[in-house]
Amino acid sequence: MSRVDGPLKVTGRATYAAEHPVPDIVHGVIVSSTVSRGRVISINPDRALAAPGVLRVLTDLRGVNLGYPVDQVNFFGQSLGVVVAATLEQAEHGATLVDVRYADQPGRSDIDTPDTTPHLSSETPDYRRGDPDGALRGASTVLDHTFSIARNYHNPMELPSTIAAWKGDRLTLWDKTQWVQGNAQNVATALGVPPGNIRVICPFIGGAFGSSGRTWPHVILTAFAAREMRRPVKVVLTRKQMYSGVGYRPTSRQRFRIGASANGQLTAVVHEGISETARYTDYDDSGMELSQFLYRCPHVRSSYRLVPLDVHAPTFMRGPGTVTGAFALESSMDALAHELGIDPIELRLRNEPADNAFNNLPFTTRRLADCYRLGAERFGWSRRSPTPRALREDNLLIGLGMATAAHSNNRTSATAMARVHDDGTAVVASATADMGPGTYTSMVQIAADALGLPASRVTFQLGDSTLPTAPMHSGSKTLASVGSAVFTACNALRDSFIRTAVVDPASPLHGASPDSITVRDGLLSARNAPGRSDSYRQILQRHNQTHMDTQQSWGPGDFNQHFSSYAYGAIFAEVSVDEMLATARIRRIFTAYDIGRVINPKLAHSQALSGMIAGIGMALLENGITDHRDGRIVNANMADYLVPVNADVPELDAVFLDTEEPTADPIGIKGLGELVMVGIPAAIANAVFNATGRRITELPITLDALL
Repeated sequence: MSRVDGPLKVTGRATYAAEHPVPDIVHGVIVSSTVSRGRVISINPDRALAAPGVLRVLTDLRGVNLGYPVDQVNFFGQSLGVVVAATLEQAEHGATLVDVRYADQPGRSDIDTPDTTPHLSSETPDYRRGDPDGALRGASTVLDHTFSIARNYHNPMELPSTIAAWKGDRLTLWDKTQWVQGNAQNVATALGVPPGNIRVICPFIGGAFGSSGRTWPHVILTAFAAREMRRPVKVVLTRKQMYSGVGYRPTSRQRFRIGASANGQLTAVVHEGISETARYTDYDDSGMELSQFLYRCPHVRSSYRLVPLDVHAPTFMRGPGTVTGAFALESSMDALAHELGIDPIELRLRNEPADNAFNNLPFTTRRLADCYRLGAERFGWSRRSPTPRALREDNLLIGLGMATAAHSNNRTSATAMARVHDDGTAVVASATADMGPGTYTSMVQIAADALGLPASRVTFQLGDSTLPTAPMHSGSKTLASVGSAVFTACNALRDSFIRTAVVDPASPLHGASPDSITVRDGLLSARNAPGRSDSYRQILQRHNQTHMDTQQSWGPGDFNQHFSSYAYGAIFAEVSVDEMLATARIRRIFTAYDIGRVINPKLAHSQALSGMIAGIGMALLENGITDHRDGRIVNANMADYLVPVNADVPELDAVFLDTEEPTADPIGIKGLGELVMVGIPAAIANAVFNATGRRITELPITLDALL
């Protein structure tokens, strides 16, 4: 089934945050700091106020909670105020005229600065089982690698955008956000107003990947400016401001030690990591999870630390933590396979666990071995030579690499409303979001299937904080969580219609057993008497009702205390490396996934391709560069911050096992959106090793690493 919102998007009728028609609107532009640490001595707005069209320069932010101390500069690009003008161009010009004087101090923005003091994350405690240090000393083979990953920035098509309009003490926000209800709560807290007084609307998101999972300062400042101006205000960050206005995947360093017996049985794993965070708040991107359970190993230790710097706060970015940790784990497994002379797939199969040793819980479904076999067959893994530099095409070295992907099957409580109207159409609603994976479409499919209606007669509503409660659209949990709530609500509504019919003397189904009733195309029929039927429309009309509806919630309960549920994948990559130019290019990537029931194969395949593309960027191109003298992001633009383009994306394909997750949720699925990026950078780096014999431990893979 194609996207139900596709026609709106390709014809320009989908309305994004900055496009909502709000009368009497004015434009705001953020004034950003040009130092990373210090104190603002003065802000002189006189030149800006004298410029044509400038209405106000708002710099007194006392009483506004932006998540950091507003009386000091905490990072380069920090919001110091808002220039409000009649047009966007006038506001942009006015912002350049605001004179800011600083008493700046030396800032620290380099994770490798010797005198920085890492601290323990409250979210990732140290972990140990067995005696990993002793096991390393006694292991037949021990490998020790250090991995570095550069800062990765979000670059969605839609820039961070907000419109704020007050009506008395009530605020409406049209905002680019992955969590309309969380945004309403956060803005209420920041401005000191009741949460019930704020409505957040976001029907469409032009890409987010985690960047809109938090309530960033520009959102709060837009609401603040609108309150001060007593008229609607629109703020859209520039591409440059986005690099300091929303978060990023933090720079990280990992040390990974692995020990094994001569036959490839893992005996010890020690995984230590650090990543950067802001001084004013912690962001955990640990990536320790897969090392603790993915392979059978009796002796494991992991630790993770945060390095506080004078930087803007990092945030979720596709596969947060997991894709980072997987690079170290899967590169180390590949190195171990080479050292022992064992095929990388065979090494992984020899270390398949029976259960999750981290929490001592059984897996629900784990068909990772099937992913290996199917992926290897379809990819042509048998063509790979275990000897690096063995495959050549003219001056190109050809390499094949693989890696494992895994991601927790996250689920949380959600609520949905389902309603059938007397014209035979249905509306289903929940306050979730759709930043690209196809939430509108998958929810319509689930609802239509449960209600027994054609998908064309079902509408799904989302992106409004007044709708039934839903979690943040993140962590691959939306389909399992909101989808299960939709499934529950629609089944309950269908059953209400059935019960109404069988007890109604005027219904042809009167007296029939509810269990014998099926619904198709809105027609209720008795399975053992096909001639007896009723319809949603007829039932409502007989009872003089315009509609029947229900609101139902679903949650995982204590499931996670009894089972361990993960989605899995096997990643295969082929690269070419030009020895003369020292350039690596992707030739093809193939993936095989175990994600339970696939609600929409077209959308799932699209998600898999997008994860591969993001992984190519992380592996070969993306590198946020900081000038550590002042904390400035040097390449804060789309010309110098490189992301994959069509020429970088060759043959990509994915397949999904025909399976279901029968116990984790009622629709039998596992989350996909985060999983599809996990393992991609590692598989590419492993392919580069197979091509060149060089073990790459730093991302992105730059020319100098291949010289």
